[in-house]
Amino acid sequence: LETCYCIEGSGEVVELDGTSHPLTPGVLYSLDNNDPHFLIASPHEDLRLVCVFAPALQGDEVHSLAEGVSSAY
Repeated sequence: LETCYCIEGSGEVVELDGTSHPLTPGVLYSLDNNDPHFLIASPHEDLRLVCVFAPALQGDEVHSLAEGVSSAY
């Protein structure tokens, strides 16, 4: 489970099928089953989220910054 609450800035969560969900302050999103997705911050401002993962992340997770590749936990 990944749940994030936007506290500042803007951006979007994009599913692999291209469906986009805008993020602005006050928006909460939640994903389960390790749903593949992209988190894209606006190029005009910082995006700040408060996130909770269950089970908790271990710290050795790898985030790919390559274009078109989603990260995995």
